[in-house]
Amino acid sequence: MLDTYSPAWMTEDLEIFKDAVNKFYTREFAPHSDRWTKQGHVDRDAWNKAGEAGLLCASIPEEYGGGGGDYRHEAILVEEMERTGVVGFGNTVHSLICAHYINAYGTEEQKQHILPKMASGDMVCAIAMTEPGTGSDLQAVKTTAIKQGNQYVVNGSKTFISNGQQADLVIVVAKTDPSQGAKGMSLMLVETQDTEGFSRGRNLDKMGQHAADTSELFFDDVKIPATSVLGGEEGQGFYQLMQQLPAERLIIAAQGLGAMERAIDLTVDYTRQRKTFGNAIFDYQNTQFKLAECKTTWMAARALVDQLTVQLLEGKLDANSAAAAKFWVTERQCEVIDDCLQLFGGYGYMDEYPISRMYTDARVQRIYGGSNEIMRMLVARSL
Repeated sequence: MLDTYSPAWMTEDLEIFKDAVNKFYTREFAPHSDRWTKQGHVDRDAWNKAGEAGLLCASIPEEYGGGGGDYRHEAILVEEMERTGVVGFGNTVHSLICAHYINAYGTEEQKQHILPKMASGDMVCAIAMTEPGTGSDLQAVKTTAIKQGNQYVVNGSKTFISNGQQADLVIVVAKTDPSQGAKGMSLMLVETQDTEGFSRGRNLDKMGQHAADTSELFFDDVKIPATSVLGGEEGQGFYQLMQQLPAERLIIAAQGLGAMERAIDLTVDYTRQRKTFGNAIFDYQNTQFKLAECKTTWMAARALVDQLTVQLLEGKLDANSAAAAKFWVTERQCEVIDDCLQLFGGYGYMDEYPISRMYTDARVQRIYGGSNEIMRMLVARSL
């Protein structure tokens, strides 16, 4: 199948890591996917199991409890999650996004306090950017964190927050100086346990990704220590957000790769077994041509993402290239899964078949991480 392909950045150690991740997901998480989908979130102890297996904060330095790896480890984690059919586990937000904000910009005290707990699964992290009236335009956020004496008072609301129902720590995008626009934006570290004024809204109903808890969060005069500004200095939030975006958008493309691969493999298996008019569906020329097109699309996406992965590892990946990969791969992901679903016929529309859920799960890939329309604007500006 397609998983026999090995990217240029793969090493023997990474192959061993990939095999261990696949076995862990297959044994520990995949059997619970249907139940997690029905309950609307993964089990809380899944985080601790992943931490014990070394799957959390895999690219964070060992001195802070992480695995000491790099982006390649995170890419393997997200692709294997897709390949094994695991749904709802928000490790990408937790480990690649949140942990790297803290590792890159946090004070030594913040890193020592937070990262080991994230690596063990004792602390689940979310990042709260989007607001009810603010999506991709982060400069327009209205949530404030105003300093009063030796503390900050946070007010506002956020929505569509991944890991929101279980988050023990929320990195909140807020204005510490609303008069300064983007220059007045800071990232605030809000621990949620027993925090007065913090509340979670409902676990939002979604088209797909039902096992991924996605929440509304509310901050009503939430008081946090003065040491809660990420990095200890106000006004750095917008810069911090922009610096991390290339890796965040590339990992969305990597997720799309894993999903395409699983969809094609599932469809090849199904069409070889399913018969119509005495012939396997796979034997029809139309089926073969469609699957050939799907594989070729996956190969092109694989080559693009692998090339940009090497650039990222070398510190050369620019935001425009990452944006291009994000929008192109996620749109190809939706097209490939749609073609695959069609080959399942009526069964493809039934949720008991994974391809049906993969179809609805894929749709948000073109929205989060910056909508694909915004991605096109970024690429166009570079022309």
